[in-house]
Amino acid sequence: MNETWPDRITSALEVGMEAELERLAASLATTAGAEGILDLAYRTVSSPIGELLLVASERGIVRLAFENEDRDAVLAELATKVSPRILAAPERLEPAARELGEYFAGTRRAFDVPIDLSLTRGFRGEVVEFLRSIEFGHTRSYAEVAGAVGNPGAVRAVGTACATNPVPLFVPCHRVVRSDGTFGAYRGGHEAKGYLLAMEAAA
Repeated sequence: MNETWPDRITSALEVGMEAELERLAASLATTAGAEGILDLAYRTVSSPIGELLLVASERGIVRLAFENEDRDAVLAELATKVSPRILAAPERLEPAARELGEYFAGTRRAFDVPIDLSLTRGFRGEVVEFLRSIEFGHTRSYAEVAGAVGNPGAVRAVGTACATNPVPLFVPCHRVVRSDGTFGAYRGGHEAKGYLLAMEAAA
């Protein structure tokens, strides 16, 4: 169906308004950061496994959410658990976005951006900290991870820690599999985990 002139004008106005809103949002984020009232910054990043939501605190990346997660719910949870002072601030997350792009392009095997693990504590925190030592292209079983953190009977708890890891990819919980080689639960879904493992194995 051909667009009428009124339709075209409406579309043009909507595009113009969207651009202006983006400009105002960027200006607001810059001002908030300068005034020290921006505690959490977020942006989205395109990837082969879907659009990713990145959120950073002053200390580093605090959350990465996959496309299959409810973005509004993720941000609402962070507003409650970390700070309600949260804004879209793409520039602040540019280094992390760039490193993710390099990772998916096959030119990066480890991340250098700082990570904020304040959302995971206790035994889960110990597990997540250990996961950072699993190198690109390697896997460990849930049982091996449980033994490595000094609690060999806590295989299920290790699985839960991996499945609730707040910063997947940056903390590579996808490199933990079951003893029989099957995937186990993954925040981004089985397809995403399979893609990541295959990508790393082929590198």
